Amino acid sequence: MAHTCRGTITLATAHIEVGDTCHLVLTSGGRNYHLKATSDGESQRWVSALQQAKANTTHMMHQSDDSGDEAPVPQPDRALTQGALKTLASKLDDLSTCNELIGKHGTALQRSLSELEDLRTATDGTDKLKTVNERATLFRITSNAMINACRDFLDVAETHSRRWQRALQYEREQRHHLEETIEQLAKQHNSLERAWREAPSTHPGQSERTREGDASDENEDTEFFDAMEDSPAFITVTATDHTQHRSDAGSDNMQLRRVRRSRIPDKPNYSLNLWSIMKNCIGKELSKIPMPVNFNEPLSMLQRLTEDLEYSDLLDRAARCESSLEQMCLVAAFSVSSYSTTIHRTAKPFNPLLGETYELDRLDDFGYRSICEQVSHHPPAAAHHVTSQRGWTLWQEITIDSKFRGKYISVMPLGCIHLQFHSSGNHYVWGKVTSTVHNIIVGKLWIDQSGDIEIVNHRTKDTCHLKFVPYSYFSRDLPRKVTGVVADSEGTAHHILSGTWDEKMESAKIVESSRGCGGSEGKQKTVYQTLQPKLLWKKYPLPENAENMHFFSSLALTLNEPEEGVAPTDSRLRPDQRLMEAGLWDEANAHKQRLEERQRLERRKREAQATQALEEDFEGFQPLWFERRTDDSTGDSTYVYRGGYWESKDRQDWSQCPDIF
Repeated sequence: MAHTCRGTITLATAHIEVGDTCHLVLTSGGRNYHLKATSDGESQRWVSALQQAKANTTHMMHQSDDSGDEAPVPQPDRALTQGALKTLASKLDDLSTCNELIGKHGTALQRSLSELEDLRTATDGTDKLKTVNERATLFRITSNAMINACRDFLDVAETHSRRWQRALQYEREQRHHLEETIEQLAKQHNSLERAWREAPSTHPGQSERTREGDASDENEDTEFFDAMEDSPAFITVTATDHTQHRSDAGSDNMQLRRVRRSRIPDKPNYSLNLWSIMKNCIGKELSKIPMPVNFNEPLSMLQRLTEDLEYSDLLDRAARCESSLEQMCLVAAFSVSSYSTTIHRTAKPFNPLLGETYELDRLDDFGYRSICEQVSHHPPAAAHHVTSQRGWTLWQEITIDSKFRGKYISVMPLGCIHLQFHSSGNHYVWGKVTSTVHNIIVGKLWIDQSGDIEIVNHRTKDTCHLKFVPYSYFSRDLPRKVTGVVADSEGTAHHILSGTWDEKMESAKIVESSRGCGGSEGKQKTVYQTLQPKLLWKKYPLPENAENMHFFSSLALTLNEPEEGVAPTDSRLRPDQRLMEAGLWDEANAHKQRLEERQRLERRKREAQATQALEEDFEGFQPLWFERRTDDSTGDSTYVYRGGYWESKDRQDWSQCPDIF
């Protein structure tokens, strides 16, 4: 149908899933329809009927496509397009009219000027001068009209051009997705044909059934089977009896990449006076101030730490680099990219509970999997470990030190980030800069990053010094500017880095350096001559409607998506955070108070145990997945992954996990 009404399901795009005990789920247009049959047999008949109807619908769509008929354009889109074209046509008519008038008045003005040159007497000159003035005035008025008409035309054209570009991009993505789907279907078709050729004699009645199936669409012997149940997105194809037994072996081929969510519920418009809460807290640590969820975003600090991996492709590229200096440039770009998501994110993440964990398994699409654990509550500290199949391992322990200063909040992450590449053994270590949230009392909140990052390759002793320039009203510098120099172990500079922490970073290879003059305090500045800069990293555009979804990036939108099989301590299972994401802020605040009070009780219990067991060398809280060790490269004591998490997940054995929620 060209249009649908409420409750209609487009079968061609619907996803049919068989649940447990006669339970069916139809997913269409972002909505789930739950159906329940009275018996297994009836459930199977419904699934078969729905799958057959879906296949028929798809077949009809292909037929209509082959016939050359164009799909009907939705009425509102057609009206908008026609209106835009009509407006552009009217503006073009105005331009044509102005063009004719300019030509006419211009010719008349030229004629008058020629006559003025041929004058002999002063009396004639007065009349002619008056005529020239009049014609020049007309020409000026017409020219102004022409300029205004051009501006209007350009504005209308640009406005609709952007909309059409977005529509075109969407259509390209849809086409690309369809091509991938068709390719997958072709592969499945080939595998089914091969399976049929290999075992034609397993069922004597097979050939008769096949001929009947060719003659009739309503083949009762045709069965349908699904791909693996844990895959939300897959193609369902028809299969005959003998290929049914092979579905398990071929399930890997049947399974398409998982589709992750691209939106969350819009943020409610709750207003609350921050100053009324924080006026008595000046100088305190942010983690010790009891804050309602109104100032939070529905992600925990562990998830924010994992979000640093948004641009993990920079590390994939770095792992393939032959030159350690070029590799350093990409590592530096990666260290800057982690701040790009913060430009609009002035809300505070949830403080994780002690023992809370967060896993992110993206082996299927990004090649890495990550595990975080909250290892200390005061001061708040988290340990993080990432292993990538694309040649690198990253680990870090970050302690958050924060102070409320009255007009602004400063957040100082303490600790080191370690990155090691498997093939070269290059081991990079760096820290984080200070984040400052301004305008706490009055005005619009805004965030700035400032400070220096020193990246050291402990194998080659190469270094990179990055400077995050603090924002200044009086400075002529580009806001959010970052500059850097990559040098070898001798201190010789090889690359200049430049850009902004919210948009992009570039590197330029140095070909010559010389001592200049004009440095401060009598020092000489070094002047570098470089080749053309190369783009290292550019920020991804935010998803549509991001301003109503806490300004989350595409990756951030997926971080709190419910997932089966994770540890019971995982941040996705935290009730106050889940309620806040759903927009139920009052209920979220009640749960938050309950969890914080419970955590305070647990802490007092541990302190009492420690007091009783002073003579027995009581160790206090010990993390489950991380342990403290001394790093060989830096000599610092840090929490590192002890292993076992993914093995426990494979076994679904979470017996050692504490009950924190």
